[in-house]
Order: sequence, then C-alpha cells, then structure tokens
Amino acid sequence: MSYLTDSPIDQPALVARVMRSSDGALALFAGVVRNHHQGKSVESIFYECWRPMAEKEMAKIEADVAAAYPDVAIAFIHRLGLLQVGEASIVIACTSPHRDEAFAACREIIERVKQTVPIWKREKGPDGEEWVGWQGN
Repeated sequence: MSYLTDSPIDQPALVARVMRSSDGALALFAGVVRNHHQGKSVESIFYECWRPMAEKEMAKIEADVAAAYPDVAIAFIHRLGLLQVGEASIVIACTSPHRDEAFAACREIIERVKQTVPIWKREKGPDGEEWVGWQGN
C-alpha cells in the first residue's frame, strides 16, 4: 500500500478501505491548502519528499497507532506535487466501534506525520516562492 500519491485524493475510496459494518464512528481529517500562512498570501503549494523514507515512516506510524488503538481501522494518504488553494494535501480516515478511539487515532496520525515524515513544502504567493519548515507546521 502506498501512502503517497501524485493525484488528487479520492476521499470516498479511502473511507471505503476502512469502513466496516461493526463501526459506529468515522473520523475523517483532510488537510487542505489555504490562501494564507503566517500573514502571507498563498496561491499554491508544491509538496515533495524522499519517497522511500516517507513511505517507511508512514508505515511505522500506521503500525504504532494500530497497536495503540486495536479496534481502529486506519487509512491515510498524502499528496505530492503542485496543489491549489482548497485541494487536500492529506486525508486520514479512522473507523471504530466508538468515536473516542477514532478521534484519538486520527489526531495522533496527523501530529506524527507533521513531526516525522520527510515531506517538504514550497509555498507560492504574490511575492514569490518560499520553502516552509519540515512541513510548515
């Protein structure tokens, strides 16, 4: 399974991968490109990474979170390349019999992705382009 894509993210397909008849909760997080960051206008973002390392780290995150929340089904994917304002850069779907676990697993995944996965972003605005942090937390 790949955690990275160069195409727009298919949210319904991601949800379908994890939804089970025993689930009563679906926590869905979509990180989308916004039109500003730290007081500057943003027109688009370009994401890139070192794929083998990013995939390895994302698999580790999934394994760790699945071990911590054994009743939660997990799927997540990050988009690479050029994204426009309003497009999803990451989508996380977590399902479980109860909402607390689904919310907690979803939150842990996004926090860990932002902290440890080597994905970099270059923001483009009216004043030019700028690389932003590890992932621009």
